[in-house]
Amino acid sequence: MAETVWLTLRLAATATLVLLVVGTPLAWWLATTRSRWREVVGALVALPLVLPPTVLGFYLLLALGPNGPLAGLGIGSLAFSFEGILVGAVVHSLPFVVTPIRNAFEAMGPRPMEVAATLRARPWDAFLSVAVPLASPGFLTGAVLGFAHTVGEFGVVLMIGGSLPGETRVLSIAIFDYVETLQWDKAHLLSGGLLVFSFLVILAMTLLEKRLAPSRA
Repeated sequence: MAETVWLTLRLAATATLVLLVVGTPLAWWLATTRSRWREVVGALVALPLVLPPTVLGFYLLLALGPNGPLAGLGIGSLAFSFEGILVGAVVHSLPFVVTPIRNAFEAMGPRPMEVAATLRARPWDAFLSVAVPLASPGFLTGAVLGFAHTVGEFGVVLMIGGSLPGETRVLSIAIFDYVETLQWDKAHLLSGGLLVFSFLVILAMTLLEKRLAPSRA
């Protein structure tokens, strides 16, 4: 069980880091661009919110499997591996990270960056020293939601990774396995732990957002 907990935390932490790296420039582009493709890209980012996880997992399984495009590029199959479920977790949790960061950038407005430009700050320096600090509540919300959502992910991980101990068997999959084998005590233990974890995550996020809110004024 300890191995399953560690694997879940490792997956969630790695996915959150990747999501912040990938999601930040995407959120900035969505918040500032005037491209006609903005809404199309935004809809694609939000697609996992309404698309059944099994559908997303099925197409990712085809893409990451031995006959998928990655195999044709010589990368090999990522299905039923930690790397495979990491890709699935990143794709499925993308809107939970991008949306709050995008909202924070939009709420900031163009004025701070315009002021930084008048002070001859380079765009990259202005982004790091002005935009990122002002949007910090959005980054916090996105990181917490991305981490928590990955911890509870089931459908996509099951489709792509199955239930391989030490490789793809995360907590949500372990609960499913315990229920199938009528090991109710273990299912109760893990389910109760995730219930408490979810409550504490929401409570902590709410308190931290309230604490950071005055700094945005």
